[in-house]
Amino acid sequence: MELFSSSKKSLQRDIRRKHDILFIMKKKDRLAKNTKPKRSSAGIGLFAMENIKKGEFIIEYVGEIMTRKEADEAGGKYLFETSSNRVIDGSARSNKARYINHACKPNAEVEIERGHINAYAIKNIKEGEEVVYDYGKEYTDEYCKPCLCFSCKK
Repeated sequence: MELFSSSKKSLQRDIRRKHDILFIMKKKDRLAKNTKPKRSSAGIGLFAMENIKKGEFIIEYVGEIMTRKEADEAGGKYLFETSSNRVIDGSARSNKARYINHACKPNAEVEIERGHINAYAIKNIKEGEEVVYDYGKEYTDEYCKPCLCFSCKK
């Protein structure tokens, strides 16, 4: 009976591995949009270098994966929680998604998919327009009081 249980576990692991490979392949089909960090009203922002349609994948937020405890010890404002004990430190400059600024009226949103943080357009974004999303109340209360986003400055 133990042999069957071990084989079943192995089969489940193989299925998960194949699912992860398919997820990665699917992601490669939806390459990050052409974006570029440039000067913005908030310092540096991420700008669309091509038109991006509503619903399209824009970019993945990447970085070192750490535990909640490690993140608390490290501190910083580029920490993005993906689960109760998993955090991505996106502070590396190679993580272009770190330049997406906050806006109370965003044109993008992030979704956590299988531990990956992906940004999608929730509106059509024109070439040259800054990509922005709402960081959420907890973050803005700690780091952005008063709110200085371009939608609040108007």
